Amino acid sequence: MANYNNPDAVLLENLADAGCESCMIEQVMDFYHMRQKADILGMLAKHRGTLLQAVHESQKKLDCLDYLIFKLKKETL
Repeated sequence: MANYNNPDAVLLENLADAGCESCMIEQVMDFYHMRQKADILGMLAKHRGTLLQAVHESQKKLDCLDYLIFKLKKETL
């Protein structure tokens, strides 16, 4: 658990919880210490897009599985 009085610790914990790889975390921390907010926001937006794409791909798989379950339940074996 991060020390919430330490902004670096909070940022590190949130980046790790968001699934950022260590190289990205290091780069974000460097930008943070250099006060390059625009660079951080760009990296986070890109990572968010990657995560959202994974959600959509998983949703498609769930939809296919739900359809298969539905069809099998209707079928008399």
